[in-house]
Amino acid sequence: MKKFTSVVLGPTLLFAGLVVQPDPSPSVEASPTGPTADEHNEVIQQYCVRCHGRLIKKADMSLLDFDVATAESNPELSEKIIRKLRAGLMPPPGQTRPEKEVLWGVAGALEERVDAAAAENPNPGRRTFQRLNRAEYSRSVHDLLGMEVDVSRFLPPDTMSGGFDNIADVQNLSPTLLEGYLRAAVEVSRLAVGDPDATPADTSYRIPRTASQLRHVEGAPIGTRGGLSRMHIFPADAEYVFKIQFHTEPTGRFFGVTAPANELEISIDGERVALLKVDRFMSEGDPQGASMQTDPVLIKAGPHRLSAAFINQTEGPVEDLLAQIHHTLADTQIGTYYGVTTLPHMRLFVVSGPYKVTGVSETSIRRRIFTERPISAEGELSSATAIISKIATKAYRRPLTDEDVQGLLTFYKTGAQQKGFEFGIRLALQAILASPHFVFRFEQPNPEAVAGEIYEIGDMDLASRLSFFLWASPPDEELLEIAGRGDRTSRQIRGLSDLEVLDEQVDRMLRDPRAESLATRFASQWLRLQDLEKVHPDALVYPMYDHTLAEAMERETELLFHYLVQEDRSVLELWTADYTFVNERLAQHYGVENIVGPEFQRVIVNDEKRYGVLGHGSFLTSTSQANRTSPVQRGKWVMEVFLGNPPPAPPPNVPEFEETGAVDEGRLLTVRERMAMHRANPACTSCHLVIDPIGVALEEFDVTGIWRRRDGGAPVDSTSELYDGAELNGPVGLREALLARPDTLIRTFTENLMSYGLGRRLEYYDMPAVREIARAAAANGNKMTSFIKGVVHSAAFRMSQAEGVTRR
Repeated sequence: MKKFTSVVLGPTLLFAGLVVQPDPSPSVEASPTGPTADEHNEVIQQYCVRCHGRLIKKADMSLLDFDVATAESNPELSEKIIRKLRAGLMPPPGQTRPEKEVLWGVAGALEERVDAAAAENPNPGRRTFQRLNRAEYSRSVHDLLGMEVDVSRFLPPDTMSGGFDNIADVQNLSPTLLEGYLRAAVEVSRLAVGDPDATPADTSYRIPRTASQLRHVEGAPIGTRGGLSRMHIFPADAEYVFKIQFHTEPTGRFFGVTAPANELEISIDGERVALLKVDRFMSEGDPQGASMQTDPVLIKAGPHRLSAAFINQTEGPVEDLLAQIHHTLADTQIGTYYGVTTLPHMRLFVVSGPYKVTGVSETSIRRRIFTERPISAEGELSSATAIISKIATKAYRRPLTDEDVQGLLTFYKTGAQQKGFEFGIRLALQAILASPHFVFRFEQPNPEAVAGEIYEIGDMDLASRLSFFLWASPPDEELLEIAGRGDRTSRQIRGLSDLEVLDEQVDRMLRDPRAESLATRFASQWLRLQDLEKVHPDALVYPMYDHTLAEAMERETELLFHYLVQEDRSVLELWTADYTFVNERLAQHYGVENIVGPEFQRVIVNDEKRYGVLGHGSFLTSTSQANRTSPVQRGKWVMEVFLGNPPPAPPPNVPEFEETGAVDEGRLLTVRERMAMHRANPACTSCHLVIDPIGVALEEFDVTGIWRRRDGGAPVDSTSELYDGAELNGPVGLREALLARPDTLIRTFTENLMSYGLGRRLEYYDMPAVREIARAAAANGNKMTSFIKGVVHSAAFRMSQAEGVTRR
């Protein structure tokens, strides 16, 4: 491999074909008539040393001897100062502060010196080994074999670090984890090839308590409602029994007794295989409990769309006493009275079998595996070698060595001797899926590089980095072919390391449907959409909130980000978009008219209070408590996710918010009023002065993101003042205050995108690259592809450092 070298040519740095220009912005580049380093030092001494001096060292930081002229000698401390100044967090609220242009001037001077030093001595960093997490394992199996697999049955939850689940340094190994990968390999290979010796077992699917039973479930036959629809892999041609358990009232009686004539349909690939008449008078006291099961059903092996849903008996609006309740299990007592629509709720669906196995039919997965069939016993080894080589090459994400092939053939021969050709392939496939070459993303070091030397990673490793970044799955054949053709010695054949070729592949991959993973994986984790599952709004206070609505909220945010990527729009539209994506369920929640059906549609948002992510139900609900809004959680979210400055943890022994009284002189207090009382505690004041104003600006959105005028019967006051003195007049004022510092928003986004793409947390020495990417993107209208290609072009993405010495 070619060693990484750098040559300084005036203000421009060229390294390995990557051109990095200095910061062209006036705030960073020194002006002949601009402030001197001594003048910047005076600002620090006047406004910062009072809290960061010799005796008082808040955050364990002293700036008494800090010199802007030598900022590059302590880049870690310099980056901390830059981050706080750019976000406007220092000096803190209540302290005298100069004009923001003065503070940004100090930040710009620091950036100039630190960036120049980084250009002369670049550090791409190095990550530890990386393994496939749950999502990457599942997607890799799908790309390899064309089958869906629920890896949560085998692998423990992934550890989150820096907001992402693909960060290498927390991907620890344990005996439990290794056993999980082995069990996954056994089960995946068994289901993929089929198992004529399969014995009966149960596979259970739980239906969320809040899942709507009023609406059609995607994937189920038209004309049904509620229930579930899943892709299920049957291991053999055999008989299977389906068991259904229902929700009950506290007394054990069947919930939904007022809804007569319910029928439950079981279908395979849309074709009915069983129809059960639901007995509404069943109870937990019955011998079988509140459950039913089908007679044995003959089903062929392979993946099938399995649905269990209620037959829809009527069409038209539901007329209840006041309004249709979507969360019909909000109060299980209502199932015993007429006047409110109550429907049976499935709680558990079980697939039991196989029984009376007759063999294994051809399936789409088997056809993908058995691309060759031997015509004689003598040809079995040759066919096995071809099959195994093809699968392993894609699984290992690189060309195979003779040692790889011979090792896998050993497993094949063992299985073939026991039960024949197909079982041999199954054992070899199991070995592939359990191999470290599949589970771990190893990168080949440059054998010629000395300790601490920077070098370009190989094209195959670059292909894997790129694919897992953009697709969260392994490289496809085209990417591997291009990676394998490069001639690094003569450069006569253009491989993936050629920047033009690399850009062509990025453009191609972003057009591929798999690029949606940037929304469902990166954006989902950056915006913490997974937290939506942790919040369960009080069912009696918010009976219109259900699981179906939560799914729609999450999808709305993902679709907005995906749209920005696909249309190559400005990242600032995350905050300013006057459009969004809704289906019928979400449109009803927001009050958007004329949207019918489960498909999401792009609609114009007429109310500027709801522009961008700050108006999305996913954010507003995930940052609330079950029975009230939480200005603290919402403010903390904005500071961490958008401003990149998480507030400090609360001190010990601070009283809980719930200890603050909710009633004063017979009047219900608003959340804002209770926050003011809670903030009166001296131990709470300093942090809440920063956090609360942000959350208070969003107080006119309730727990589920609905616009409201009153809280606890009193008018909601959403006016506040940001920590830097900016006035916040509701969500519109908050958005304007955030957009007043676009550098912070954009750099925080870039930092998160780069961390996700690299699979490691960013360090202080990565920040010059983050700023360079952000500046280059700003020159191109802040388009999404500019950020994506900026990360891919960066030294941290394309380079590595030989072990032995890590420069700090």
